[in-house]
Amino acid sequence: MVRIFTDTSSLFTPEDGRKMGFDVAPLTVTIAGKTYREREEIETPEFIDIINQGHLPTSSQPTPADLMEIYEKATAENPVIHITITDGLSGAYQSACGVRETMDNKEYITVFNSGSLCGPQWMIVRKAKEMADAGASVEEIVAQLEYLKANDKSFLIPQDFDYLRRGGRLTPAAAKVGSLLRLVPLMTQTADDRQLEKAGLCRSFAKAVEKCAETFHKLNVGEKHMIMISHAQNLKEAEQAKAMLEKEFPLSQVKVVDLTPAFTTQGGPRCVSIQSMIDIDK
Repeated sequence: MVRIFTDTSSLFTPEDGRKMGFDVAPLTVTIAGKTYREREEIETPEFIDIINQGHLPTSSQPTPADLMEIYEKATAENPVIHITITDGLSGAYQSACGVRETMDNKEYITVFNSGSLCGPQWMIVRKAKEMADAGASVEEIVAQLEYLKANDKSFLIPQDFDYLRRGGRLTPAAAKVGSLLRLVPLMTQTADDRQLEKAGLCRSFAKAVEKCAETFHKLNVGEKHMIMISHAQNLKEAEQAKAMLEKEFPLSQVKVVDLTPAFTTQGGPRCVSIQSMIDIDK
């Protein structure tokens, strides 16, 4: 049977993986001079508390040792599919490919670039595990994952211009103007999935959600789709977005989940991610 391997960028925890029968390696975050394995040694509330003390965090992909531990188990009878966060927004895919090349059994290891993160990656991992359990081959699983990968859309609504400026994700001038005008930035993945770009500057959080909904309507989001809202300790606005999107898309499942420390590193405290993905089980 095909063995599925991913990391916490999929929103699955290592404990989730143990319960469900696949492997999940933690991403790591460094803050205030200390490095943690997320979802094992630190969770988002504690992580944000440290950020709020004035510390700027960094994050990194799973260690080569984490990858090799799983790769070594790959055989002809039990090949491994490793599903990573999108290449470009993280070095995880390239790192995994590099480690794979060092393995004597590399022909039994497939590194799959999810082309996304959070919700769509969660869906891709879930589908891969379902198909593996049903006895599908590596080729059959990858073909379905490519279809899922081509049918998602992601938005990020950061809350803190100063955080983005300090993290180098926004120019000082843009941060100053945005803060003064109290604008809400809306970001989305580029067409090649490798970076984030500005999708708009909105007058309020609600206006940003409306702009997401406009795009989802253009993409014909409906009963075959799930909309996932992920947040970094901002349940109030996540629930606001959920209510708005359930009204706009009554046939879609709308799910609210917590973001991990590593994604909080990218979007900042209280950021909200809104993503649509196709659910081919429907």
